[in-house]
Amino acid sequence: MIRVGVVGKAALCGAVVARGVYEGARWRQGARWQRRNHAGRTVDLYAGPAAAAGTALALAVTPALPPRARAAGALAVLAAGACGAYDDFAGAGDPRRGFRAHLGALRRGEVTSGAVKLFGVGAAAVVAGAAVKERPLDKALAAVVIAGSAHLVNLLDVRPGRAAGAVLALSAPGLARRGVAAVAAVPMGAAAALIADDLAERTMLGDTGAHALGAGLGLAVVAGNGRAGLALHAAALVGTALAMDARNHLCE
Repeated sequence: MIRVGVVGKAALCGAVVARGVYEGARWRQGARWQRRNHAGRTVDLYAGPAAAAGTALALAVTPALPPRARAAGALAVLAAGACGAYDDFAGAGDPRRGFRAHLGALRRGEVTSGAVKLFGVGAAAVVAGAAVKERPLDKALAAVVIAGSAHLVNLLDVRPGRAAGAVLALSAPGLARRGVAAVAAVPMGAAAALIADDLAERTMLGDTGAHALGAGLGLAVVAGNGRAGLALHAAALVGTALAMDARNHLCE
């Protein structure tokens, strides 16, 4: 009964904060926060900061993690969201996608918003991984999982509801993990509060929300797995990222 209550509170906190921030932002409509989606419809970007705020605050208060891990996890989510926001605005209109394109530009002396996002999310993941795990190898694997999860969810944000739906689906198995179910419930709550408006094409997560939710998802994976599980998740995430990057390169 106690565990169910903690899990429900974690999900509810993420959902209430995310929905509250979203509804509050909608009162201050601005052209800067509008984009054309894949179908050419005008949508807002308010779901992004709403998802980041809901996930970060719910992580910060959940008793499922030690205080140090809670703080580092919340900061990692906010940092991932901030890096995504920078790319949403500074990188608007930049057609380059994937690691190869941004690292190639960096080698030529051009610092793209995508490169800033790549290294910023990576740095935040390193800090969070170090706070959650104790051994050096586990810390490194945790950083890969957190950063890789943020990147994966962002890659999926190409159609309405796809990224939020993926967070709901990928977080769900964590609800069965004793001790860390509340951590998995956090990004689920934030995603659930926003997915209806995302599907209705009123809003989009953008890089801000996708990276924040992905970082929260990654933190749940890290909290619920030992070294073997971390290694498997890290390998799967790196392999997926490389495959998607190669596909983007071929399509250019």
